[in-house]
Amino acid sequence: MIYLNRLFVLFAFLLVVTASASSAEIESRFAKFNDTRVHYLSRGKGDEALVFVHGWTCNAEFWRPQMNDFPGLRLIAVDLIGHGQSSKPHVTYTMEYFARSIEAVLRDAKIKRAVLVGHSMGTPVIQRFYRLFPEKTAGLVMVDGGLQVFLPKEQMDQFVNSLRSNYQTAEPAFVNVLVGPIKDEKLRSEIRTAMLAAPDYVGISAMEAMADERSYGNATIGVPVLAILAKSPFWGPDTETFLRSLVPNLDFRMWDGVSHFLMMERPQEFDHAVQEFLKKNELLKRY
Repeated sequence: MIYLNRLFVLFAFLLVVTASASSAEIESRFAKFNDTRVHYLSRGKGDEALVFVHGWTCNAEFWRPQMNDFPGLRLIAVDLIGHGQSSKPHVTYTMEYFARSIEAVLRDAKIKRAVLVGHSMGTPVIQRFYRLFPEKTAGLVMVDGGLQVFLPKEQMDQFVNSLRSNYQTAEPAFVNVLVGPIKDEKLRSEIRTAMLAAPDYVGISAMEAMADERSYGNATIGVPVLAILAKSPFWGPDTETFLRSLVPNLDFRMWDGVSHFLMMERPQEFDHAVQEFLKKNELLKRY
């Protein structure tokens, strides 16, 4: 009995040590981008990586569940310029500007090639990255984000104008719609608090860019793409057909019963889907 008790204590101790070591592996770093700094989280080693890009007014912490998964891979989660711990200059926040801030991170982290995972606004951002740096892009993962403006022009213009005229009211109302379906009250509150912390000039400028059709383009995407979308009125019946017209190698999935933040609600299922995608297409050295 004494032996078993000691064995149990040793096992518990090893679990704590392992968990602590795992957490400590995630490093906080900054990359130079023009005269600003871009913050990012890094875990693991190697010159190929799985790179996580957050959505509108979010930050790298939205990918914390993923940063503790994917054993054996180099992982990067970026605070896009203007968000999180990155610099927040008063500039025009275009998809290209965001994409170039990611490239600055990859240079700093010495990453030669990556699979980029983009949530929401992160989807047009990683698409722009692919256009600018195809040699550095092994594949893309779209997470409830699109390759075209997500509302008809008149509605999109009205929404952008509401942000311009009264951001302090319009932004929380929009965020409440996004987080409304989340059943976990703590998660819903954390997401809302983080999104409302972003500067208004960043949120307005970034949304103006998302409303601009020139942010997307209609050229073929020549790398494998995984699209995981949350079933909602935002995605019409022709969504899959439209995506396949641009992406010859597309793995399309529509999840029911999840919110816009599906990777945070069902992290294990999400991570497994990404792992399957990486293995199937042999995109990173680990697979």
